[in-house]
Amino acid sequence: MTEVSSLTGRLLVATPALADPNFDRAVVLLLDHDEEGSLGVVLNRPTPVDVGDILEGWADLAGEPGVVFQGGPVSLDSALGVAVIPGGGALDGAPLGWRRVHGAIGLVDLEAPPELLASALGSLRIFAGYAGWGPGQLEDELVEGAWYVVESEPGDVSSPSPERLWREVLRRQRSELAMVATYADDPSLN
Repeated sequence: MTEVSSLTGRLLVATPALADPNFDRAVVLLLDHDEEGSLGVVLNRPTPVDVGDILEGWADLAGEPGVVFQGGPVSLDSALGVAVIPGGGALDGAPLGWRRVHGAIGLVDLEAPPELLASALGSLRIFAGYAGWGPGQLEDELVEGAWYVVESEPGDVSSPSPERLWREVLRRQRSELAMVATYADDPSLN
């Protein structure tokens, strides 16, 4: 088996050619990627459900829009919290209830009391479900050209305009990917 170079903390940005409607114009933050598979959350799929409707204690800490996001097509009945800690939570100062994923981005233990993290959080997003890939499955999709892999920025997690995130992430690339941001929503209308 070939060694898998970890993409944890990077973004998967759906190419216009990706045919799966679950991932049309999706921006996925990879929370885990190794030889056993990959797990991430779709950052740009807000739902109409307020965070307070399902996790009342976390509602005041969730960034705008204060809704639950559909993290992916898998386990929609489960919730994941992703938060940014300003300054990245120094190794000896990471708050209880937060586990670093990459840089200042980490997972929140939603079973922990919210007040344990309240003073440390810069932003918080709650996701229903996740996107998952078995061993080698994501690598196959990358070879097929389904995804662009780009660096994440802490602000991606809490974008106040998630519907524009796909274009914004592509536009900030210093390559031909920036041009993909201008791709028409429906190319048949051109």
